[in-house]
Amino acid sequence: MTREDGDAMGAWWDERRDHIQPSEFLLSKSGKVLMSTYSNSPVGRMDPGETLTLIKFLNAQRAKSG
Repeated sequence: MTREDGDAMGAWWDERRDHIQPSEFLLSKSGKVLMSTYSNSPVGRMDPGETLTLIKFLNAQRAKSG
């Protein structure tokens, strides 16, 4: 990604090392940001299994309220 790409999506650019830091977003079908993480190390990044568990939980909550 370019700096401009990162800026457009709200990512965190590391000035000291001149590169984009991991920026992860969980989006709804409409494109609304449901959850996001920004990390400057491996700690705090979205785990695929945990993300799937979160998606299932959010869908179940939405089904209960709808």
